[in-house]
Amino acid sequence: MKYYYLMLLLVISMGACKSKEKPADSAMSAAPADSAAPTIDSTYMAKLSDEEKANGWQLLFDGLSIKGWHKYGGNAPGAAWKVDQGSLMLDARNKADWQAQGGGDLVTDGEYENFHLKLEWKIDTCGNSGIIFFVQEDTAMYKYAWHTGPEMQVLDNTCHPDAKIKKHRAGDLYDLISSSKETVKPALEWNQAEIVSQAGILDLYLNGEKVVSTNVTDAKWKKLVGGSKFKTMPGFAAIARGSISLQDHGNTVWFRNIKIKSL
Repeated sequence: MKYYYLMLLLVISMGACKSKEKPADSAMSAAPADSAAPTIDSTYMAKLSDEEKANGWQLLFDGLSIKGWHKYGGNAPGAAWKVDQGSLMLDARNKADWQAQGGGDLVTDGEYENFHLKLEWKIDTCGNSGIIFFVQEDTAMYKYAWHTGPEMQVLDNTCHPDAKIKKHRAGDLYDLISSSKETVKPALEWNQAEIVSQAGILDLYLNGEKVVSTNVTDAKWKKLVGGSKFKTMPGFAAIARGSISLQDHGNTVWFRNIKIKSL
């Protein structure tokens, strides 16, 4: 009898111990959920219409990164070049000599011959920049991009000193040909620029108006170069083919909707 009494006590004791055990935490024992994949904010992503795609247009700037561009001379873009709400911005608040600290001219990875380039630009108050083309990236021969290829001037005509110089105003083929008419908008407003180069004929458009037209292969062109500041730069604009460059002239500037079509 005593034996059975002891066994009963032992069973009761073991049951009590089990009832005090902490139940497994279901949250801890569950397999960890996969972390969500990073998302890209496409709000400012540059896009081509179906018609543009069918007609051969290509984006040179996707609105999200500086992919496809580098600093003149082959290095990666400097920190002063930034993506700002769908635009390619040169932040020139800090200077290094006459250019932006961490800036420098930005150059496309690709080269273009017969082409139609479209983009929009916006310049800071009293600012100066440019769109340079036919760029030959030979730093031993050309220190800056503007030493090698022609430039469509980007300028605040109201207060930058260059606005007082003939052939240096917004829309001009810099130091070579003045715009036939002035269609530029005020500083901090967007302007639409187009550069068309085909079989030696060069046309510049600003805000929908053709402002410059010339032939870059004839004797008249050679005379224009010979009478300009580029006369001391051998090989300037001698080849109607090259990269596209966005100039760092030491002032804040924005570019967007940059696209090109081969002709």
